[in-house]
Amino acid sequence: MGGAMVAMLFSDIEGSTVLLRRLGDRYLDALESHRRILRAVWTAYGGVEQGTEGDSFFVVFPRAGDAVAAAVEGQRGLEAQCWPGGERLRVRMGIHTGTPGVHDGDYWGMDVHLAARIAAAAHGGQVIVSAVTGQLTQLPDGVTLRNLGTHHLKDIPEPEHLLQVTGAGLQADFPPPRSLGTATSLPVPATPLLGRESDLTRVMDLLDQPDVRLVTLTGPGGSGKTRLAVGIAGGLTHRFPGGVYFVPLASVTSEQVMWTSIAEALDIPPRERGRIVAYLAQRTLLLVLDNLEQLAGADKIVAEIIEGAAHVKVVVTSRRPLGLVGEHQHSVAPLTVPYDETLAERSAAVQLFVQRAQAVQPGFTLTPGNVADVVAICRRLDGLPLAIELCAPRIRVLSVKELLARVDQTLDIASTSSVTPERQRTLRGTIAWSYDLLSPERRKLFRRLAVFSGGADLAAVEAVATGTDPLDAIAELHDAHLVSLSEGPESITRIELLQTIQQYAADELAATDEADAMRGAHASYYAELAENLQALKESTYYTALELAETDLDNCRAALGWAVRQDLETGLRLCAALGWVWLLGGYIAESREWHEQLVARAGDTPSTDLAACLRGLSNLLLLQGETSRAHELATRSLEMAKTLGDRAGVAFAMSLLGTAQRHQGDLEAAQRTLSEAVELHRGLDDKGRLARALGNLGGVEEELGRLDRAETLLRESLAINESIGDVHEIALQGQNLAYLLALAGRVDEASELARGLVTTVVALGSPNLTMAFSNTMMSILVRKGDPVGAAHLFGAEEAMGERLEIANPYLEEELAEALELVGDALTREEWERHRREGRSERVEDLLNRLPVG
Repeated sequence: MGGAMVAMLFSDIEGSTVLLRRLGDRYLDALESHRRILRAVWTAYGGVEQGTEGDSFFVVFPRAGDAVAAAVEGQRGLEAQCWPGGERLRVRMGIHTGTPGVHDGDYWGMDVHLAARIAAAAHGGQVIVSAVTGQLTQLPDGVTLRNLGTHHLKDIPEPEHLLQVTGAGLQADFPPPRSLGTATSLPVPATPLLGRESDLTRVMDLLDQPDVRLVTLTGPGGSGKTRLAVGIAGGLTHRFPGGVYFVPLASVTSEQVMWTSIAEALDIPPRERGRIVAYLAQRTLLLVLDNLEQLAGADKIVAEIIEGAAHVKVVVTSRRPLGLVGEHQHSVAPLTVPYDETLAERSAAVQLFVQRAQAVQPGFTLTPGNVADVVAICRRLDGLPLAIELCAPRIRVLSVKELLARVDQTLDIASTSSVTPERQRTLRGTIAWSYDLLSPERRKLFRRLAVFSGGADLAAVEAVATGTDPLDAIAELHDAHLVSLSEGPESITRIELLQTIQQYAADELAATDEADAMRGAHASYYAELAENLQALKESTYYTALELAETDLDNCRAALGWAVRQDLETGLRLCAALGWVWLLGGYIAESREWHEQLVARAGDTPSTDLAACLRGLSNLLLLQGETSRAHELATRSLEMAKTLGDRAGVAFAMSLLGTAQRHQGDLEAAQRTLSEAVELHRGLDDKGRLARALGNLGGVEEELGRLDRAETLLRESLAINESIGDVHEIALQGQNLAYLLALAGRVDEASELARGLVTTVVALGSPNLTMAFSNTMMSILVRKGDPVGAAHLFGAEEAMGERLEIANPYLEEELAEALELVGDALTREEWERHRREGRSERVEDLLNRLPVG
């Protein structure tokens, strides 16, 4: 239900990833100063924090004027602060006033979403407010509102009128908010144009506008620029009384030959360029100039035509834009490829494959037996029309499955058509055409980009491949469509290569003597990045996990190289990634990397090997292999003692105590974990102390010392809340909820668990989700909902099997549940509901359960 009128303010740090990488450990100091400054302002103006996550705030104020005044004072305080390393910390803020819904003290509804979207539209240092906020605000002295106009915001159905808060001490200037007659010489296409409806519409609409004279179709080699240009021209024949003319220029290398080619297409005698322009000036026509990237003077010729012939429009195809004033670019992307074979028939890439296959094998059709392989082929070929056209005709001699097995050879598969241009006889030749047009320095950077997997940001490219700012070089490669750009976490630009182009780059890199050096630099960079993110995961959980998962493919590539070539770096990277694999649910993969590295490392002591031993021991505990887990924990402990690593000793003892608990030796576990807690109290690592306290609390609970267990769990929870570790707050919170249920304080347990459901589901950690599911099951069965408990039991059981996470307490938990259910359900009824639960997602059941 709706609540009172309130002002909602969202804020976050712009470019925090860049700051993190520049400042390293000092970023935590900057983050804490940012929180201190803003929290003081929120409190001074009556703001109530509704959510603090990493570097962001969600604060509710009783009046719009209070929110605006707080934002102004907050920005001034941030501007006056001296930040580490001389950096400037820039925070964006957005405010909207409305009547959001309120449930258990939490705000929800479209007004909340709108406030968040307004903040996302702002730039660092800027405060943007909604129109209703502007109308309701009594502005502080010297503060005004600047009209930013109407903007469409993501997921908001209606456009929103936005205003910028301006005044003394605030930055004033920011970028905008983040919101033919007869076809005289057209070639006749041999096949229909597939999947280009939106491209056709956009370019034809552009050419319909009187002030648009030049449109350049850009895209990687083989993306279908020429075929699209012919389709566009064919659809415009009635709009140009003077005709539509196609001029093929792929083999042209001089300006004079280009002029001659234009004259030939127009069917006029070759003349000097002045007379050709004079001829064009008397006509209303469309010129399609195909393949200009290799001709250095092409831009001058096109500019001369545009300036001298007022009624001529030009469509150009090129792997890079011309760079002329008034040029409108249209990027021609590869064809769509489905990620679900049930959508295959709607995919333009699959349609093209079938079309070209039927040209050599008329009876070829998509069937349930071949559709998955066809989709896989198209995906591996990046949806590039040329690659598909080269590959599909091989169906004449190969089955689809055999073709998929050979798809990595696609770069060298030759066209079966005698009329295919020489540069497109193979996909390798097509990419080489663009590569050979680059300067030697740009070629070097391009082939070095092959070491990245899944893309990279500019900081990574600079550190690994260039040593200097790569912006200009990347821009040139992007213009040549050898790389693509996308937006990564926190709006950081990422550089990516299509798989086919990356394969070409990798082949070029392998032919040089720098391949190992590049892969070594790549592995070192991502090991350091993983270590930095590991150090920050407690205070910026969501950000750290998102950044780590964004570069997980790079980490995998680095590990694959380091396992064979640089064991020290491999151990560093594996040790730093353990938390990512664990919380992200990559259990089997994590174990595989740990096993490889531990086996290769032997017995030579190192802190990273000791950490990997602990990581592997923890994974073995999750999978129910307690004896080997105990052995590795002991080995890690002995190694840490040898190295004089106090933190490693404390951490290993905490793990060893957990292994003893899993083996049923509770008294030994209690002694070991008690010692681990005392060791942790002497170290400056609150997070590990909190985890050790939680582990000891679990043992005390099993020993029946519930009061002692509760004291330990509440201390653990308080520490985690003080450092802002969202994941551990949820984990220890659910441990406490289970303890309360066990102690018969079911209503307290239910209330605590109810407040954790949203957080647990949002975190997405499989281990946490399963543990929380078990706690909820225990609560439900005690509150008289045995059916809901049985469904959760089955869903959790199935989830553990999928993720290869063993539950060593399964039989014990089942026996306890059945005892609590008593006569409420028969054993047959329990098993039926348990089976039904196995087909459900734990997260869906948690979201639906009435736990109040």
